[in-house]
Amino acid sequence: MLPTGFRVRRGGARTRPERLPRAVSLLLAARMVNQLGAFSISFLTVLVVHDYRAGIGTAGLVSAAFGLATVPSRLLGGWLADRLGQRRAIVLGLGGCALAQLGIAAARSLAATAVLAVLLGLVFELYEPPCQAMIAEAVPPGQRVRAYGLLTAALAAGGMGAGLIAAALGRWDLRWLFVADAVSCLVCAVVLRVVLPEGRSGVARSDVASPVRVSPWRDPALLAMLASGTAFALVHLQIMMLLPLSLERRGLPASDAGLLFAVSAGTVVAAQPLLRLKRLAALPAPTALALGQLLLAVGLAGYAAATRLPVSLAATVVWSLGDLLVMGRAYAVVADLAPPGGAGRYLAVFGISWGIAGVAAPVLGTAVLERASVGALWVGLAGVCLLLTLAHLSVGRVRPVVPGRF
Repeated sequence: MLPTGFRVRRGGARTRPERLPRAVSLLLAARMVNQLGAFSISFLTVLVVHDYRAGIGTAGLVSAAFGLATVPSRLLGGWLADRLGQRRAIVLGLGGCALAQLGIAAARSLAATAVLAVLLGLVFELYEPPCQAMIAEAVPPGQRVRAYGLLTAALAAGGMGAGLIAAALGRWDLRWLFVADAVSCLVCAVVLRVVLPEGRSGVARSDVASPVRVSPWRDPALLAMLASGTAFALVHLQIMMLLPLSLERRGLPASDAGLLFAVSAGTVVAAQPLLRLKRLAALPAPTALALGQLLLAVGLAGYAAATRLPVSLAATVVWSLGDLLVMGRAYAVVADLAPPGGAGRYLAVFGISWGIAGVAAPVLGTAVLERASVGALWVGLAGVCLLLTLAHLSVGRVRPVVPGRF
């Protein structure tokens, strides 16, 4: 089995990967620009603690309110994509994010910041389902792992710049992080409004003219992916939200989290060729997901032991490799599970895992930091990843796996 996206010439020679459709390539480029300002949410808890002298628990509740609001946002994004078209839904979501981010930057009270955080959550996920559905509908199933891997890489490439911006602006004033995020959202919205064609997906697809109306809530395979995806998102979001606070607890500047995020993004970009390795691409989905979770567990255990920045940098590289394996494969599996024309609805349901985790992550994480220690936080998250490793391996043993499906 060849890595996804390669073609074979006579004689067995391997050619370069097939080009992605133009609409998808433009979408990836615009999302990379959008990602340049996308680390402001990671510093929301720090902003609440520092600017309003609130406790860590209060900061966790504000972040949890934001996360709760993203649940209907994700489902609404799928609905808007079907009703308004994918391009309009994407532009609407990005524009709403920009306005809410500017509001947080200008707010001067804890109450106003909390309200604006909820408003941000309500628009924060609007553009994700149409973006992911556009990719699923534009590329054949055999290229989806590669396509979603490239989406992860595009976001990571923007993330490298975002980490450096966060490290610089965070030392000056955390509010400027939200301004930078708003600007990147507006730029992305304008670019996509101009370059993406009008229509449902921006690509000609005769096979999705009459979508099959199957409820994603009745698909047991999707619900299993939703459960594992929620646990993964719980771990991922606690890294994003609590890394700045955990560094500060250990006597390091919270803004150093921006450097670690930049290293994580650089790792994801540099490791993209790994997804095309023959043996890795041929792994069944449960095995690939288990390998990714194991790497996450090792990296987070490294955070538990780290007291200096160099050790944290090494741990970041390890968990980022796991993150890369999980993200690309998981979205490809969900897209493959969807019936014709149903990718948007399936991806929207799968995507609420991030909203559910967004509620739980800051509350649980800040509670651990208040009552235990930084080490306990990272050991606990590493344990969750080990449990997910065993769960994915169990799925692979008890049932045959069709490549790309659970």
